[in-house]
Amino acid sequence: MKPTNTAVFSANDIRFMNLALEQAELSAVAGEVPVGAVLVVEDEVMSFAHNQPITLSDPSAHAEILCVRDFCLKIKNYRLPPEAKLYVTLEPCAMCLGALTHARLSRLIYAADEPRAGAIVSSQQYDELTHFNHRIEVSGGLLAEQSADLLRSFFRRRRLKDGPT
Repeated sequence: MKPTNTAVFSANDIRFMNLALEQAELSAVAGEVPVGAVLVVEDEVMSFAHNQPITLSDPSAHAEILCVRDFCLKIKNYRLPPEAKLYVTLEPCAMCLGALTHARLSRLIYAADEPRAGAIVSSQQYDELTHFNHRIEVSGGLLAEQSADLLRSFFRRRRLKDGPT
């Protein structure tokens, strides 16, 4: 299924994505790429996380993975409940998409496209990946500009700090 970039988002969708943006800001403060995620079941926040691969010395410590891992540990199951939704501020990469699929995520709502590594519409097209035995309902573009602004600002500061290359 192609992501619905023209989706009608609810007030709760906006609220949860704003929480994910708050998590992304925590990543930026820590010097990590600003990506945040919030896992919701029946309109209740169950878990939230932000990117921490540098902090945790773990290349898999993306916001999506940490968020799902945290909740799965709480429920003692590697599969998410059928109504689980994940709000993430950036289009997931192939690693995260694979983990979300194996966890049986029901719905993914993301903010900004990730032109280099995004596995939904950017570098890969999720709707063309037929080898998965589970499909995630995907909606993109919710608060995309806010997420993109946060990312641009982060990388602008990083370039100024590191100087010309």
